[in-house]
Amino acid sequence: MKKSQRLRRVTGAALAVVIGSAGLVAVGTPAAYAATPSDEVAKLPISSFGAMVVDSAHERVYVTDGGKGSDASQVLVYNFQGQRVGSLATDKPVSGMALSADGATLHVSQSNRMLKFDTETQTRTGATFAPYDVTCGREVALAGGKTWFTETPYSDSYCDRVDNTTWLHQVVDTSSVQTGWSAAGRLKLEAGPEAPDRLVMGQAAAGDKADPFLTTFDASGATLVRGPQRRFADAEGKGALDLKDIAQSADGKRIAVADAAYGTRLLDAADLADAPTGYQPLPAGAKSSAVAFSGDGKYVARGAAASGSTPDLLIQPADPAEGTTPIEFAFESELDGARVVPQGLGWAKDGSRLFAVTASGSQHWLHVIKPPAAQYDSRFTGTLGTSPATPVVGEPLGIRGRLELDGPASAEPVKVVAVRKDAEGTQEVAAARVAADGSFTVLDVPDRLGEATYTLRFLGDVTHRPAEDVKITVDVAKAPTSIELTAPAEATRAGGVGITGKLAGQGRALPSGIALKVTRTDRFGTTGELTSASVAADGTFRIKDLPNKRGRTLYEVSYDGDALHTASAARATVKITG
Repeated sequence: MKKSQRLRRVTGAALAVVIGSAGLVAVGTPAAYAATPSDEVAKLPISSFGAMVVDSAHERVYVTDGGKGSDASQVLVYNFQGQRVGSLATDKPVSGMALSADGATLHVSQSNRMLKFDTETQTRTGATFAPYDVTCGREVALAGGKTWFTETPYSDSYCDRVDNTTWLHQVVDTSSVQTGWSAAGRLKLEAGPEAPDRLVMGQAAAGDKADPFLTTFDASGATLVRGPQRRFADAEGKGALDLKDIAQSADGKRIAVADAAYGTRLLDAADLADAPTGYQPLPAGAKSSAVAFSGDGKYVARGAAASGSTPDLLIQPADPAEGTTPIEFAFESELDGARVVPQGLGWAKDGSRLFAVTASGSQHWLHVIKPPAAQYDSRFTGTLGTSPATPVVGEPLGIRGRLELDGPASAEPVKVVAVRKDAEGTQEVAAARVAADGSFTVLDVPDRLGEATYTLRFLGDVTHRPAEDVKITVDVAKAPTSIELTAPAEATRAGGVGITGKLAGQGRALPSGIALKVTRTDRFGTTGELTSASVAADGTFRIKDLPNKRGRTLYEVSYDGDALHTASAARATVKITG
């Protein structure tokens, strides 16, 4: 099976993309998915994104809007079916969140306080003063049984600047204590049940000359003890980290980093060295924005910001040594967002659902995606054929083939897609539905002369893996033309000869202002050229001649052709008397 990255557009009912799917396009191998028509889009009522937390114990998803300024905001609450079921009221802008290991307490950061909510009753149970953070937003993490949060006390325009400083604080009872750890720009935090005493800290990009770090801390004691740290730029200053998100594998042995400058980095947690086997690169043009491991250890989800049909989300086995090509999703619609936001991925603990926040401009959406089911192989069989055998420019061309599918029949209609590559570039061709016997015909109208190569693809579905691409190259010829003449059998010299006719062409419309060449050959073999015949818009023309010789006279009308049409000619013989 071909392992190259390829754009995918298909529909798969069994994936159960519960929400955010009406415009979702799923792409890639080994499967490609989108939603069924009954699925709904969950539009988030926010203009910016702060954080997302998944509470598997109560099947709730919490989303903050990352509010700024002095206006109050709220924590939105959704169930695992993507339905909004409430909100947690706050009186100041909210940003970061973290969930206790037992799922009983949700910690939420306001611009002036750290709040605690009981996840069973959805009520506030406590508040801790925090240094004011008006616009930059906080990161919150729980490690070593303690709550940690960041403070970036400047206006929004300074949040990511190298001359700004972010501080790390700890919540102690009802007060916050500065730990003494700080860095230029902003800090990102990650902690969780995978390694309950480990706090991972990363420095977001802060100026072109900065070389951001990644480090870990042991949070089990009274004070933080720093572990390994790493900067990523080489001796020439290239390759610096552009940190967007951090995740820890289910066994705590790996740390994944969403690096917009590099892709998805997979590191050994013990020393932050590159893991022996990393994940394959993201599709060309995609910049890493988020990463998350499923709690059951089976999957990793990698989010990205990409344009058009370039994939924004990849789901694959968490162990890169398995070598499975990711399932890829492209968000390219005004109905479901255009990219995965930084830190916008989260899994249910059992790996049954992936939650993804996407954005397009200031609009945001929430998606709930289930991991793939078992799949079977597929393949193109036999050779491809064309009808007509010689295609012409501007005329329909059918490419016939056969697709063979293993396993059970697909729940949705199976389609073959195609692209045409010619001197003009690459153009997508309308998909063709596959019949029950596996036959299909892809239809296209080539619009350029010369060689054209068609690549046919079955992109896979919930039941079947994609097939190996097949190609056929054709030589597109000029469209034929024809001339019909209507002439009298006899005419007199005095009365003259009147001939009518019509010029017709296949493919694109013939150009206007055509003048046809007209010649007359008498019975003695003398040929002369007459006044050209002008062709009307409907292709008709008229010829009037006064011959000077008696006997059989041959009239020939010809068209030289044009850039897209062949030449043609017609003859008529008239007996001249009197």
